[in-house]
Amino acid sequence: MNIELNHINCFYGSHQALYDISITYPLGETIVLLGPSGAGKSSLLKVFNLLEIPTSGEMTIADLHFDFQQKPSEKLVSILRRDVGIVFQNYNLWPHLTVLDNLIEAPCQVLRLSKSEASDKAYKILQRLKIANMANRYPLHLSGGQQQRVAIARALMMEPKILLFDEPTAALDPEITSQVAEIINELSNTGITQIIVTHEVDFAKKVASQVIYMEKGKIIEQGDKTCFIHPLSKQFQAYLSH
Repeated sequence: MNIELNHINCFYGSHQALYDISITYPLGETIVLLGPSGAGKSSLLKVFNLLEIPTSGEMTIADLHFDFQQKPSEKLVSILRRDVGIVFQNYNLWPHLTVLDNLIEAPCQVLRLSKSEASDKAYKILQRLKIANMANRYPLHLSGGQQQRVAIARALMMEPKILLFDEPTAALDPEITSQVAEIINELSNTGITQIIVTHEVDFAKKVASQVIYMEKGKIIEQGDKTCFIHPLSKQFQAYLSH
């Protein structure tokens, strides 16, 4: 199955955020959305799990098809969100729950796992992300990089087919940014599809298998990572040279 968007348009009131977006990618890619502020990257990211519902167009994703002439049902949206996870820029961890409880809450409620099943699964994921020793800590006692890993772990608990990242390195120092890049590259080896919004070109170069460059709600250029070496558009060339 591919991820496919056809002629997607998005409006906030009278402001158009996305213009006629059409893309097709096979599953298993790491797709980076690049562009200046206001380019429409975050709006496009939110379309993939319908945090943003387009005004028109069609989308095929995670074995589901949406035609936005009709508003999708809440049931269909919740089925989609099980398969399309998101790691938010501000992590969105519950401050009153420990790391472990943050991880097991959704699998227990949504997937109906028992607490012990969910906990076993959580410890395996925390070990993989090298933060198993933090299972009983609260988010406020973690650094930004540690919170980022917990947010990734929480998303992985639902075994998504597709994982969305909104500016995953926005508030992180270069060393932690490199670690996040390593995690994303490790995940790509498992076959999961990842779609990442960033404005950091060096980070994008480390993780992207495919690149979409946007300006003012439009796709200016898209292609594989050779775009970084041989950009085809003047706009992307200018962006990379900054």
